[in-house]
Amino acid sequence: MTTPLALNPANRFTPMLQINPDLTDLVSDAAVGLATRLKSKATITAAAPGRVNLIGEHIDYCDGFVMPFAIDRYIVIAGCANGTTEARITSAISEEIAILDLTKTQEVGEPKWANYLRGVIRGFQDRGHHIPGFDAYILSSVPGGAGLSSSAALECATATFLEGLLDTVLDTREKALLCQKAEHDFAHVPCGIMDQFASAFGKPNRLVLIDCQSGEPELVPFENPDLTVLISNTMVHHELSDGGYAARRKHTEDGLAILGKASWRDVNASDVQTHWEKLGDPINRRSRHVVGEISRTIAAASALARNDFETLGPLMAASHDSLRDDFEVSCKELDIMVEIARKIGRNGGVIGARMTGGGFGGSTVTLCESRKASEIANTLASEYEKATGIKPQIFASRPSLGAHLIGK
Repeated sequence: MTTPLALNPANRFTPMLQINPDLTDLVSDAAVGLATRLKSKATITAAAPGRVNLIGEHIDYCDGFVMPFAIDRYIVIAGCANGTTEARITSAISEEIAILDLTKTQEVGEPKWANYLRGVIRGFQDRGHHIPGFDAYILSSVPGGAGLSSSAALECATATFLEGLLDTVLDTREKALLCQKAEHDFAHVPCGIMDQFASAFGKPNRLVLIDCQSGEPELVPFENPDLTVLISNTMVHHELSDGGYAARRKHTEDGLAILGKASWRDVNASDVQTHWEKLGDPINRRSRHVVGEISRTIAAASALARNDFETLGPLMAASHDSLRDDFEVSCKELDIMVEIARKIGRNGGVIGARMTGGGFGGSTVTLCESRKASEIANTLASEYEKATGIKPQIFASRPSLGAHLIGK
């Protein structure tokens, strides 16, 4: 996945638990950026969050269940109509101004980062909307390439901005699917629905349990103040559009075809084991991950609902091991961060830890006791830097509000 435009705040952080940038400050800074760079005054401001996935990885395109939530890190787009037929778009990390001719149906083009916006604009055009000219400035606190879905945040922020520009409101599910299609067609990443659904449907103190077969999200309470989610960015960035993601997805499609089933929801562990040789390596291991991860996610949602952390922790551990060994999307740095959390253990306040996101780098998620979160974050940071020579970025997040217009 080509990293979308984002203000990467990594250089501003020391390796310990960090305070998340305030959304109000981001909105204010984006308005200043728009005025400074494009000499325009913001009349429309949209925000959309990144996401972290507690459990359920690489199964959103396999009719599985996933359990992400919207984090309190946002991409903000501040802009206004400009009275022309062109969009002028720039960001906090580049002096470049992308100019899009809105009289034409949008196609993939240069600069590459603007393809995320082109794809969303195309989705509105395909629905019969005439997009007037606008100026826009993008600012982000979602670390790019960290497995936190900065691309989905950018897509959902763009769609929400266009809603404000057009004075229209899309159904939330339609908006999320529009953004998913933009990623498929304009970033060439065949992602499932999880990232865009989490960014669009997110609510404070709610996980978004998504049935990826029916496409229906269910908001699951996450209100226990004694629990904290630590997100540890390994600072090793991934590129999902280089073929690794697409290859894994094809493996799952091939596995389902060999098994002769219509959906992975119709497959169980014994089916995979019975056809192990016929599936062949690595498709048999990819298949084992899919079946196991669907089961683990259902069990994790049940365990969380009854505060059964002794069950939840091992499920998170098994998820990481499966992603590492069977799906092969982890990496040395992710494994090191997870292993540090495991060594801290339950007595040290860690409930569970695993890689999160598409993999090939990015972040881990650690569910822990709130009263020990700072101590755990410091240990994760210091031990990780000792092992890798890399300073991680670690922050806590509660489930937060999904894509929305500021002031609406």
